[in-house]
Amino acid sequence: MTKKPMKQRGLGRGLSALMADVNEDTASPPEGATQRPDLLVPIEKVSANPDQPRRSFDKEKLADLSASIAEKGIIQPLIVRAKPGREGEYEIVAGERRWRAAQMAKLHEIPVLVREFTDIEVLEVAIIENIQRADLNPVEEAVGYNQLMDKFGHTQDKLSQVLGKSRSYIANSVRLLQLPEEVQTYLRDGKLSAGHARALITGDDPAALAREVIKKNLSVRETEKLAKTSAGNIFADGSKTPKAKLTPAKDADTKALEGDLSANLGMKVSVDHKPGEESGRISIAYKTLDELDDLCRLLSASR
Repeated sequence: MTKKPMKQRGLGRGLSALMADVNEDTASPPEGATQRPDLLVPIEKVSANPDQPRRSFDKEKLADLSASIAEKGIIQPLIVRAKPGREGEYEIVAGERRWRAAQMAKLHEIPVLVREFTDIEVLEVAIIENIQRADLNPVEEAVGYNQLMDKFGHTQDKLSQVLGKSRSYIANSVRLLQLPEEVQTYLRDGKLSAGHARALITGDDPAALAREVIKKNLSVRETEKLAKTSAGNIFADGSKTPKAKLTPAKDADTKALEGDLSANLGMKVSVDHKPGEESGRISIAYKTLDELDDLCRLLSASR
């Protein structure tokens, strides 16, 4: 197949533009239609991205995809870039699963969309593509968000807008990386849910609490109660009575919201929400009159 004129796309694209490339790759064409590729390339001329963040591929799902490709071919072309210094060879930007499945199906040629990407953009797109997949475990997803913020300077607000996730969802996801490696392993293996893990962040010894949660098969609500006690006394033999608290402990999501608001305002924010009710109270503490003036300006500007 002859090569079509490539779309001119400047380098240094923003996240929205990169997402457009990923969505072009992941969006399903109308039923019975095939997406037109730029080229049909011998499969041996295409290689995987060596910096691909994802290293593991589900063998069963890969076999299912291979069977589908053997019957119907590759409906959605892979996104590739020309391999530097290797005429006629290409490196995968998005679509490695299809490439692997096509090899299993013994295809000789694969359809591709050729795009211009820098090394940094290739890594960025690979992370975005992985996040868009529904089969990431909570730790892989959190690592993806963290990489997009740390490596590329994207804010939680920007990721929220482009990826269609709420800001609090992204913030709570990234907070999972604060947990000890043992707890993260339980998350990867599916022994704990993200809800369990968020509750454990506030505990004194998350790893010990995680083992207790798994052993007793506790619910998320029970895990929150466990994390609020210094030594899991609510599940002990009753010989020790937990110390009374003047106010109930706040759950992990409320604490995360307080942290986000405090960071944005530069002032200490307290959120008091009564469990089971819709109402609550937000308190903002300022240290100087200048901070009070800043707060007044922010509130006035939002009208």
